[in-house]
Amino acid sequence: MSKNVPTIKKIGWLSLIPQMMVIALLMFLWYLIKPEIAMIAGAVTYLALSFTLRNTLTKQHRMGMRSVLKGQFQEAIPYFQKSYDFFTNNEWLDKYRYLTILSSSKISFKEMALVNIAYCYGQMGDGTRCRAFYEKALIEFPDSAIAAAALNMLDAVKQAQ
Repeated sequence: MSKNVPTIKKIGWLSLIPQMMVIALLMFLWYLIKPEIAMIAGAVTYLALSFTLRNTLTKQHRMGMRSVLKGQFQEAIPYFQKSYDFFTNNEWLDKYRYLTILSSSKISFKEMALVNIAYCYGQMGDGTRCRAFYEKALIEFPDSAIAAAALNMLDAVKQAQ
């Protein structure tokens, strides 16, 4: 079903602190309601909240990744574009994703969308659009190691020809 597709998961370790505080708050709230189940109920509530937020707010991103894993790069691009548009219009969700989506990803969803679109174009053989999206990612996210490495690789291939 899935191809060997390179994926990168960078964790923002400091983002785990506020997430632990959310878990502690949920456990405290459950303690006020029913102390004997506070620990397990708080953890289950956190998991349910986490899955719900990720399944609703990052739906387009996940659908794009599903398409990429199936090798359906053309179909993935609109999903990533919708994800990019959503997080552009709701920038605060992405900026505070460690609380709003309970995501500990170090890379923002906007950056992920741009580099994923670029990757898809690269896999489809459209070097011009591939480069354009990696460059856009680097303009919006100057510290994007993924975009910088991809552009270096594109330049190296071009020089080798």
